[in-house]
This record gives sequence, C-alpha cells and structure tokens, in this order.
Amino acid sequence: MAKRKIIQISEKKCNGCGLCIPNCPEGALQIIDGKARLISDLFCDGLGACIGHCPQGAIKVVEREAEPYSEAKVMENIIRQGPNTIKAHLLHLKGHGETGYLQEAVQTLRKKNIALPDLTEEEGCMGHQCPGSAYRDLSPAQAKTSQKPQKAQAKGAEGIKSAKGMKGKLPAVEEQESQLRQWPVQLSLLPVQAPVFNNAHLLISADCVAYANPNFHAKLLYGKALAIGCPKLDDIGRYTEKLTQIFRQNSIKSITVAIMEVPCCAGLHFAVQQAIKDSGKDIPLIKEIVSIDGTLR
Repeated sequence: MAKRKIIQISEKKCNGCGLCIPNCPEGALQIIDGKARLISDLFCDGLGACIGHCPQGAIKVVEREAEPYSEAKVMENIIRQGPNTIKAHLLHLKGHGETGYLQEAVQTLRKKNIALPDLTEEEGCMGHQCPGSAYRDLSPAQAKTSQKPQKAQAKGAEGIKSAKGMKGKLPAVEEQESQLRQWPVQLSLLPVQAPVFNNAHLLISADCVAYANPNFHAKLLYGKALAIGCPKLDDIGRYTEKLTQIFRQNSIKSITVAIMEVPCCAGLHFAVQQAIKDSGKDIPLIKEIVSIDGTLR
C-alpha cells in the first residue's frame, strides 16, 4: 500500500484563528464550529503551506498509508465532525465540479439515514467559491485576435540587463493576445458543465505543451475551450471519469488532444479516447504531438 503525506490538525491546540486558511491554495481548510477542519483529503497536497501560519502549532504533516482515494471512507470521517462539516465538504466537491465524488458522498449519507444538507447555493466552499477554481468567462478576449501583434521590449528587460551575468537588452518580442476563453483550465478544477462547453471545440492539452511550443495560443488554443493535465503525475482514471461527464453533459463539436512526444504523455490521448467511448457520443478527435524542441509535428 502506498504512503502519502497529508496534514493533521490537533483539535485541542487549534483556537480557530483562521490564519491557516488563506495559505491553503487547494481550499481544503475551513473554520467550522470554531476549529480549522481539513474538509477534503482529496484537495490536500500534503506540502504543508499552512503550517507556518498556525501560531498554535496545531498543524503538522504526517505520512501514512493510503489506499486509492475513496469518497465513502472520507465521508466516515466527515460525518463524525457534524452537519456543518458535512455541508462544507459537499459544497467543496460541488464547487470543484467533482460530480462523481459528490454522488458517492450523497449515497453514503442516504445509506446511513443522515439528512442531506441544502446545496442550493451557487457557490462552493461554504458561501464563496475557491478563488482559484471560480469559473470565469474570458470569451471577450477573442475579439482581439484580429489585431496585429505589436513589437515591444520584453517586460522587465531594463531591470534584468543589470543583473549579474546579463549584458545588453533583451531582443524585441511579438506580443500575442491570449486565446484563453475561460478559467480555470486545470481539468481537476473545471466544472462538468460550463457555458464555454456549449457547441465548443475543446483542446485537451498536456500541461508541458504550452511551455514547449512557442505558438501554443495561436496554433493550438485559437477558438477552443481548454482543459490541461499531466497524465504522468495525476490520476488518469479520474481524468477519464471527469472527461466522460463533460462529453456526456455538453455539446462538444470536436476534441483536439495535444501531447508531448514522450511516451508517458500518450496516456492523456488514451484517456480521451476512452471517455468518448464511455460517453456514448461520436465526437471527432484530433491528436497533435509536440516535440521536445517545441516543434508541432
């Protein structure tokens, strides 16, 4: 059984000051009933960014054996913390678009004859959306794409040229308009249903592609909604489940998968193929491969 790191909060030491909350980028912590709570193991990366901001020393990172994530097992712990924590956990899953896990959580509550909390709020995370995952429509940016790129000095060049080892000015670069049509873009954070998916051409890209290919926005992203992920470091099974729901619940016109030439990247293409099959839809699929040197093959 594999081990992973995760934070542990001492309820006895915690005074509910909330200083740890802003320093949890995953939004896995909330103050509930006067105590800091880890409302979802799913979103805790175990790096402990919150630890240094706890004046009571109530948070630490522990390493423990962990089976593949099970929402039903997480709910056992959530239920013990009371109805407010149950509601916060369900809203957290809803806010991150984790419909599969949300359904599992609801089923667990029903099996235990526990009343379902009211989840009619549009926001997640107990009355507000996690800032990093709040959906934003950026479509108006598309209107700028017809403008000619302008020559401009690279930002920060004057400051950089005086740095040690840097001589002269940086070369002039062409400024390109962003083709991003929505936020968030990380597949794990994307809602299953979003306006940008309506009659959309969808680009599903390995996250390294945008760094390797200098024309990512102009050549690959133009006119498409975007979802990114890493098939090597992330759970490809969860990707397949999430993509299946997106394909099934939206009208997707076409899908382009952009991957690097390295073997491990092929997993993303396989996940999309399986998701299309599982969705029961016939969606055109295009595969684009980017070489290590950034060339679009």
